[in-house]
Amino acid sequence: MTNKTKVILGVIGADCHAVGNKILNHALTAAGYEVINLGVLVPQEEFVNAAIETDARAILVASLYGHGEIDCRGLRDRCREAGIEDVLLYVGGNLVVGKTDFKEVEQKFLAMGYDKVYEPGTLPDKVLADLKEDLK
Repeated sequence: MTNKTKVILGVIGADCHAVGNKILNHALTAAGYEVINLGVLVPQEEFVNAAIETDARAILVASLYGHGEIDCRGLRDRCREAGIEDVLLYVGGNLVVGKTDFKEVEQKFLAMGYDKVYEPGTLPDKVLADLKEDLK
């Protein structure tokens, strides 16, 4: 029996970029979290179902192929509908196509209900620090 905080990790939509997912999985595990890594090509429903089934406290979504704005839209609403409105939602990666100021991207995703938005190149230490603070 484990009392570790559970987090869901995955790469959303039609995105198959796995390297960052593996790095974050390792960092979260080393920090003492129980990581349920859904891997790549994950639909929104799988994130929600996994969070419900495991009683996870956070969902960490990655998108690197530029279509995150499309793939991630509505995830907070799905969480609310499923009764897990308090789950933390983090998102990071190359979230939009083209050169867009990150502050603009961040505001878009915060408005979609994400708690934290990370730009490309964010180190796992930043995610771990935010997760520790937000889970207090």
